Amino acid sequence: MTQATAPIRDTAISALLFTGTAILWGSSAIVTGHQAVSGAPEVSVGYRMALVCLTMYLWCRATGQRLLVTRSDWVWIAAQGALFFALAFIAFYYATTLIPSGIAALVLSTSTLFAAFVGWVGFGQQITSRMIVGALFGVLGLAIISAKQLMSLGIENETLGGLALALLAAACTGAGTVVAMRNQKAGIPTAVLICWAAFVGTLLCFTLAFVRGASFQIVVTPAYIAGLAYLAIIASCVTFFMYFRLVQRTGPTSAAYTMALVPIVALMLSVLFEGLALDMVIAAGTAAVLAGNMIVLSGPSTRHKHETPLKETA
Repeated sequence: MTQATAPIRDTAISALLFTGTAILWGSSAIVTGHQAVSGAPEVSVGYRMALVCLTMYLWCRATGQRLLVTRSDWVWIAAQGALFFALAFIAFYYATTLIPSGIAALVLSTSTLFAAFVGWVGFGQQITSRMIVGALFGVLGLAIISAKQLMSLGIENETLGGLALALLAAACTGAGTVVAMRNQKAGIPTAVLICWAAFVGTLLCFTLAFVRGASFQIVVTPAYIAGLAYLAIIASCVTFFMYFRLVQRTGPTSAAYTMALVPIVALMLSVLFEGLALDMVIAAGTAAVLAGNMIVLSGPSTRHKHETPLKETA
């Protein structure tokens, strides 16, 4: 590989990770809807993360990766597990029971702004104007798509509660993304990191479910088991691996922008499989989000100047 083609290759890989993450997470929306009504959100997320942990454990053993981490890293792994693998999912599941999923997804897309803010405050990461403009385009696009739905909502306790929970999910996702970058900079292999963070997320989810007195029973049907397997392995293991690799390559702010594309993917799938009419409102919102995507990806590397790529085991 020549020095001239290296940036092109890096951009192509980042774009592939970015697009793949958005597509896989976006395609999980329909499956998640069926899972959410089968039990308490803490329990559903807990079972999902338990399967994620088991899958990544088996992957680490099969590839010869050591699961040992230092004591100093454990605090940060626990923080990532609590924020990204437990609280963000639980809050978003609850939000969708109170407000339409489109509005919840719109609020979740602000995770990129939370990632930029947390990275700036906690780790001194630079916020570029290109990141801000791209993120705002994404939020604008989703606002256009959800405008009619948002106008139809009344200012009621359920609506305000749902918006607050979706905002909490966005904050936890953004903060968890920044912590993930810190963990990868510490040299923790992605698979090992996901395994332990999902383990922490599982414990927290089940602890919260126990404290709330929630039932751990679920409606076990072939459809539920298939959905759980898809969400845990494809929409979690594979997608988390891609997402945190993207964090490693582009930084937390640009990576978190994938959250702005997830609702767009879900809408496109609704057009194809659920008969949703693609009108000018949806088309205009999609154009705004894609424009924001191009602004973010066409900019220079978002790594900090003194930040070096990580060396990971396979």
